[in-house]
Amino acid sequence: MSDHIFKVGDRVQLTDAKGKMHTITLQLNQEWHTHNGWLVHNDVVGQSEGCVVETTGGLKFLAFKPLLADYVLAMPRGATIVYPKDAAMILGVADIAPGLKVLEAGVGSGALSISLLRAVGPNGEVDSFEKREEFSTIAEKNIRQYFGEVPTNWSLQLGAVQEHEHTKKYDRVVLDMLAPWECIEMASNVLLPGGVFIAYVATTTQLAQTAETIKSSGNFTEPESSETIVRGWHHEGLAVRPQHRMIAHTAFLIMARRLAPGTIAPARRRRPSKGAYGINETEA
Repeated sequence: MSDHIFKVGDRVQLTDAKGKMHTITLQLNQEWHTHNGWLVHNDVVGQSEGCVVETTGGLKFLAFKPLLADYVLAMPRGATIVYPKDAAMILGVADIAPGLKVLEAGVGSGALSISLLRAVGPNGEVDSFEKREEFSTIAEKNIRQYFGEVPTNWSLQLGAVQEHEHTKKYDRVVLDMLAPWECIEMASNVLLPGGVFIAYVATTTQLAQTAETIKSSGNFTEPESSETIVRGWHHEGLAVRPQHRMIAHTAFLIMARRLAPGTIAPARRRRPSKGAYGINETEA
């Protein structure tokens, strides 16, 4: 049967005429009740994605399987999630590809873990670490629900990642935590040459401290930082304009690559901004 045909156990995203979304999981002989009649699950099973389903009261909904972004924005949270726009940038900037081995720390609610697992595929591995047990419990439930089971190529360990004894080497280290600079030495030890270190940080203070720790370690390329801002657009006939609401700053991404052991990278020839390192204007 095609993956585009609804079957028992599938999540279905129902969208009404006003754009309001509801998500149900199809079960035999069950009903989903609304203010205007109910929808029989059996009537949806066997239909194709993109169809219109109708309640007994005549209320119509477009039916699709939820996209990953829809799922992570609606799933239960213990910690703030990595938003889809940032997860997409992490996958792209860090070049998360099939077959890679990824170390992730700061699992939160599991949103980024799902993206990483999809990107590395069945031949890759994701080893995740989370300090808070309540977060790890929520993350495991969300990941299990999304994939239908706990992926065999995913491990989740409780505790601070830098306090674990790591015996494996990784292609990528992805951090979402309050103090990623505390893990730079650990990342140096576990990353293969050419591997990517990337951290998701909320404030400029965190960004600065992480950048300076990366530089002082001498084990990485010059770190590069960015933020991702997404602005939607309204279009109705000739009325085309930016939407009033937008997803602006959520966090910064900072990325660097692991140098070969013993390598000293050529110094960047760049004049620092006045005052950047305590230099006053008369000295500069």
